[in-house]
Amino acid sequence: MGRTGVQISALGIGGWHLGCPPTQEESTRIVREAMDAGVNFFDNAWDYHGGLAEERMGTALEGKRHQAVIMTKACTHGRGKEVAMKQLEDSLRRLKTDYLDVWQIHEVIYWNEPELIFAPGGVIEAIDQAKRDGKVRFVGVTGHKHPDIHLQVLAHDYPFDTIQMPLNCMDTHFHSFEQRVLPEAARRGMAAFGMKSLGGGGEIVKSGYATAQEALRYAMSLPVATTISGMASLEVLRQNLEVACGFEPMPEWEMQALRDHTRTVAADGRYELYKTSIAYDGPEARKQHGFPPMSQTPA
Repeated sequence: MGRTGVQISALGIGGWHLGCPPTQEESTRIVREAMDAGVNFFDNAWDYHGGLAEERMGTALEGKRHQAVIMTKACTHGRGKEVAMKQLEDSLRRLKTDYLDVWQIHEVIYWNEPELIFAPGGVIEAIDQAKRDGKVRFVGVTGHKHPDIHLQVLAHDYPFDTIQMPLNCMDTHFHSFEQRVLPEAARRGMAAFGMKSLGGGGEIVKSGYATAQEALRYAMSLPVATTISGMASLEVLRQNLEVACGFEPMPEWEMQALRDHTRTVAADGRYELYKTSIAYDGPEARKQHGFPPMSQTPA
């Protein structure tokens, strides 16, 4: 995991999807089977399913906390230190742990958020406090909208340990995180976490331009510490484990062939809706920035 020295699995469990199964038992089975296969990295965020996703994960990891690298995120979206510290306590309680391995600033997707993060009394002060208190080991930032927003955060030269971004075989052709942010993360010694390997909701696979296996293998072949995948069922977990167990990186010629194959349809972002629409913007972020809930926006 970058310069941290922590060893994490090449495949990570996406926390949002743990709130999707109808019961805790089903979420627990996903977590336990993943761990049995060698997965040890678990993603989450304070606002996923109103806290249910963290609760599900905390219950599933009972008795196995020492085997897990847990990441969750502060969902301040411009609010300051006090809000972030309250969210941290909520997350620790739900996850049934007294510390986080990684705490990230969640969903930095609005152009004014980089400045708000570093404003006096902002969330960065909460991050500093949490590290001093021993409640957080490593810290980072995440977002999915535009690589320039990530780069604006990094321009403040704060010693983040991790950075999360969408990375897939279509990204390289439109507002590319692979081309612009990934090299900068490597230069700084940061651990890069990839997400949305299938386009967020499987759009890349539904397009017919790549299979789920091809798309996941491409994303995992990039210079990332882990690829976080949403797995709301044992069927999807097992599909992903087939790629991850005994994983061999895709050779560069094969990666380039997949880029070339998707070039025409990927050039306008139509299969990366998190970049081009509000479809993947979280309700907490919209609320704090004064936008109506998606349910109140025109179709």
